Amino acid sequence: MSSNPLLLDSITDANTKSAGRLVVSGSHGGIYPAAVASQWDIRAVLFNDAGIGFEDAGVAGVLKLANVGMAAAAMDCHTCRIGSATDAIERGRISVVNAVAKTLGIAEGMNVTEALDCLTDAPVPTGKLPPIHEARSNISLPASRHVIHLLDSASLVTSDDAGEIVITGSHGGLIGGDPARALKAAARIAVFNDAGVGVDGVGITRLPALGGRGIAAVTVDSRTARIGDAASTLETGVISHVNRTAEAQGAQMGSTLRSWLEVVAEI
Repeated sequence: MSSNPLLLDSITDANTKSAGRLVVSGSHGGIYPAAVASQWDIRAVLFNDAGIGFEDAGVAGVLKLANVGMAAAAMDCHTCRIGSATDAIERGRISVVNAVAKTLGIAEGMNVTEALDCLTDAPVPTGKLPPIHEARSNISLPASRHVIHLLDSASLVTSDDAGEIVITGSHGGLIGGDPARALKAAARIAVFNDAGVGVDGVGITRLPALGGRGIAAVTVDSRTARIGDAASTLETGVISHVNRTAEAQGAQMGSTLRSWLEVVAEI
């Protein structure tokens, strides 16, 4: 395999040309991104650990990829910016290694360039993770006049979500640092996981970008809800950061997401 890695700020940017490649991704290492990497026949992959978080959700996919023979590891979110594959190359250090990657000599604390050298000899995966079809659903809270859209990945947002309440399982960092990729629709409310906040405060950088578009946006603490799981975000997430637009609508750090939405969704 070529040692020249494919850099993807989001694993959802993968396509047929990603097959057989070694990929450095800015995405978190949860189940959904891992399934995407597997479906596109990527050979080996590095993800951001997103603070690891509640029930180790930020690296659950990294570990699960070993079941299908794919070498994978996660990079410490406090060493490189989530959502930036370039920064991962420049500053990232390995925090979690799956069983296949360990056989190649990858270890915790190793810098990403060293890990990439080891991955040059990564084996071809022996299978694929099951595709995740139901990554989007809707729910109505008691006494609410509004439907809440649950999206395990912000990549699933469409123009139909304009004016809606959208809970994503995605991290709150700007993809590639690009404000234009903060959200693909002018939602009324957008919710993300803070991914451990991480180096340079990157895990919450979507919030001011969306506030500039008049969108109320908050993150939940990665230690309180599974990243990549919008239903978990709603059920157990505790608000960690808010933008000014959300604050004006009553969002408060330390409050449960559900309690805020039960109030604001009635308006």
